[in-house]
Amino acid sequence: MTKPSLPELLHAAVTAVGGTERPGQVTMAQAVADAVDDGSHLLVQAGTGTGKSLGYLVPALAHGEPVVVATATLALQRQLVERDLPRTVEALHPLLRRRPEFAMLKGRSNYLCLHRLHEGMPQDEEEGLFDQFEAAAPTSRLGQDLLRLRDWSDETETGDRDDLTPGVSDRAWAQISVSSRECLGASKCAYGAECFAEAARERAKLAEVVVTNHALLAIDAIEGAPVLPQHEVLIVDEAHELVSRVTGVATGELTPGQVNRAVRRAAKLVNEKAADQLQTAAEGFERLMELALPGRLEEIPEDLGYALAALRDASRTVISAIGGTRDKSVQDEDAVRKQALASVESVHDVAERIMQGSEWDVVWYERHEPRGGSAYRPAGASLRVAPMSVSGLLREKLFTDRSVILTSATLKLGGDFNGVGASLGLAPEGTEGTEGEDVPQWKGVDVGSPFDYRKQGILYVAKHLSRPARDGDRADMLDELTELIRAAGGRTLGLFSSMRGAQLAAEELRTRIPEFPILLQGEETLGELIKNFAADPATCLFGTLSLWQGVDVPGPSCQLVVMDKIPFPRPDDPLMSARQKAVEEAGGNGFMAVAATHAALLMAQGAGRLVRATGDRGVVAVLDPRLATARYGSYLKASLPDFWYTVDGGQVRRSLTAIDAAAKQAE
Repeated sequence: MTKPSLPELLHAAVTAVGGTERPGQVTMAQAVADAVDDGSHLLVQAGTGTGKSLGYLVPALAHGEPVVVATATLALQRQLVERDLPRTVEALHPLLRRRPEFAMLKGRSNYLCLHRLHEGMPQDEEEGLFDQFEAAAPTSRLGQDLLRLRDWSDETETGDRDDLTPGVSDRAWAQISVSSRECLGASKCAYGAECFAEAARERAKLAEVVVTNHALLAIDAIEGAPVLPQHEVLIVDEAHELVSRVTGVATGELTPGQVNRAVRRAAKLVNEKAADQLQTAAEGFERLMELALPGRLEEIPEDLGYALAALRDASRTVISAIGGTRDKSVQDEDAVRKQALASVESVHDVAERIMQGSEWDVVWYERHEPRGGSAYRPAGASLRVAPMSVSGLLREKLFTDRSVILTSATLKLGGDFNGVGASLGLAPEGTEGTEGEDVPQWKGVDVGSPFDYRKQGILYVAKHLSRPARDGDRADMLDELTELIRAAGGRTLGLFSSMRGAQLAAEELRTRIPEFPILLQGEETLGELIKNFAADPATCLFGTLSLWQGVDVPGPSCQLVVMDKIPFPRPDDPLMSARQKAVEEAGGNGFMAVAATHAALLMAQGAGRLVRATGDRGVVAVLDPRLATARYGSYLKASLPDFWYTVDGGQVRRSLTAIDAAAKQAE
């Protein structure tokens, strides 16, 4: 039997998922197959609606070697494992004459820990363990979440947090999960044979396709100890998110609360002298943090240096002491010891890293307002350290010993792939390395979009508005926004560059145009907000960062996407400003390389919320005149879909009124 061709395989897969073959998808599949066959690297931009997941899954499955697919969002992981992979595998089985296995793999803390569920969690204040189920009032939100988790533990096959619907708060999940540092290890744990995280790792070892997330990919690259199974091909979907996810994993943090928790956990396991040394160091650090002002620390102040040295040395003493004690009076001592070690080692490692003062790290103080809900966080200050750049790390760890495919709807910024390529540690496309220098070779391919952007959408820049000043009053912008929403009949996704901007606009417009309900991010879970926004065309949804890239609402409910201003990073963002300064010191254009690239990526993602299907029509309105007047405006516009462009507000309002009328007629 002759080997099936790639077009045959793609046709079978597309038919199985009920899709339509797109020219861009065929081009993408061939480019992926070529890269995989010759072991090279590929950046492929595939617009919304291309069907990019099949564009990479089909050639990867046809190749027959182990593949890891890393995605940024839970929604895409679910789509791959629950829909695309099962149907594709079944469709290709008769042609390939094999049925490839696939599995999902995440970090350990994403799985329910049976040891912690049944034995309780080590208690911070008292000896022994603490039954979180008894301690939480059954009527409280936490108590209800914990009881639901206990019931769920009897029926779940995966123990994966994301399979629990509705979800629970971060606080509740923390009571029944462990980090990899806190885990006893399968051989030492009474529940090792039933462990959900271990079962997921075993399934992944046997699978041909492993679906994971960017964070686990980053841990695998940074920590040196492999957590992903051996693979020949790495596919990074939603690749525009990779640099920020890797930066997040490579960022260390110290807070007084975290240090005090380490003190409490270690106190019962070490001699009084070692415990007192850590307690004294913690108190010194806490006093210092009470006075901390937010901002970058280009040099470590002397008092902070002393406090960090005290923490590092006391942590080291405690780590040695924990290793040498056995105390039979402590119930389930191994779990208590492991949790204490994890806490103290974390404090030690971050303190030592900051003290080393690497020129490649950025250190800063940050202050937090208290936050409730799922992202629970107390108020206070933290000391943070992050890499100036992760490009060297990615070049070294990502692009060796395997073929890497990176794909997203937004990888070309300002008209080419080199900006995103540089952030990933890649030299400009086609660059040959000098003798002895191994430069990863890569190719960029833009397979276009099935949508006719010039006919389906308008890009409107409100050139007549005043320039936005930081935290300034933008009365003219609110007037413009009110008129646009009226013309559109609601149907508006408002993307704001700050939460304060979104809140002020929502408050003002709820008074001005009460006939159009306005939903505001933070007032309900994101999933609920998006569901309610999609259900009622008159409704508007306002919010910040996660809305710029997390909303998929095809159809008439989203016909106007508004950006209040160009989303440059805040001038006082310590990491972004440090990166910008480093580019300038190396002779480059820091503003274009960092701030404009950041804004271009977000604007491309934001504009992508408008046209999600072939029948969608509408307007992307940017209420910032700089897009039309500033020199960098052309770079930002070249990063957006090729919409019909205008600065004529009257024309846009007429168009929105016509689109609204057509939608009402269709309803």
